[in-house]
Amino acid sequence: MDLIPEEKHAAVLRAMLEAFGIAHFDDIQRLTAGLSSALVFRIVVRGTPYLLRVITRTDAMADPTRQFACMSSGAGVGIAPRVRYTSTEDRVSITDFVNARPFSAAEGLDRLPATLRTLHALPPFAAPICYLDTMNGFVRKFQASEILPSSETRALFDQYARVTAVYPRGGTDMVSCHNDLKPENVLFDGDRIWLVDWEAAFLNDRYTDLAVVANFVVTNDDDQEVLLESYFQEPPGEYRSARFYLMRQIMHMFYAAVFLTLGSAGKPIDTTEEAPDFLDLHTRILAWEVSMAGAEMKILYGRAHMRQMLRNVSSLRFEDALRIVAS
Repeated sequence: MDLIPEEKHAAVLRAMLEAFGIAHFDDIQRLTAGLSSALVFRIVVRGTPYLLRVITRTDAMADPTRQFACMSSGAGVGIAPRVRYTSTEDRVSITDFVNARPFSAAEGLDRLPATLRTLHALPPFAAPICYLDTMNGFVRKFQASEILPSSETRALFDQYARVTAVYPRGGTDMVSCHNDLKPENVLFDGDRIWLVDWEAAFLNDRYTDLAVVANFVVTNDDDQEVLLESYFQEPPGEYRSARFYLMRQIMHMFYAAVFLTLGSAGKPIDTTEEAPDFLDLHTRILAWEVSMAGAEMKILYGRAHMRQMLRNVSSLRFEDALRIVAS
């Protein structure tokens, strides 16, 4: 119990007794990948590994009732590990542990569309926030912080405003979403994909999940068509492709704002070092060659998204997407 905060000892003990009928584990290791504020442990009980998660936040986004309901819903259709124990009062859960390995963009492109279809077909999750409005508020705070010179970001914010002005809200594309499908939360055991860390799961625009997944599995225009056609089970058509493309720009802006803010701690950023190539960086992240734990890597990751968005919004394709979605 040494790795577990003392104030959580009783809660973890209750979880162990109810899930396994014993009060001790053979081994415990703290897992630190990802950006979640929860305490996550690999525990071994009677020779079998499990995942112990202890929620520490108390805000609305960390609501265990919603998290556990979404996670259990995912487990029920085989896209999340089996749930062994949850307690909303103690804010503790135990699930099966996935022995994961890195997977390639091609493997993800082959498997993830079906996983997303299954996820998005689940009964509607709760909707605690308007995701686009919340992202927009965060982006505006980032803009006001002047972490980067306005000369480098003016075009970025101007084009972002054009996207959010035409991008639709609500409607039939509001579905049960995970909303945080980075590689740390998309685990491949060599046979199937598992989605973990359901902290950010709620009702949202389906294109949000599709856009985040695309960061890692879409390497060219053909891949985009494969992703969308595999997901929709039919050619996506002009409107779906355009809407997907605009959501990708929204997510570029959001990820740039989040990671530059986290990495800089509010201080001005030195931009003399060239930003990394977007595709190369995501290939390395997918291969587990890069850790996002350090401040410097967060800054480089945010700048990679900013660089990619600036490249995209200067294209004819961007103008076409705006026209199609607006009309």
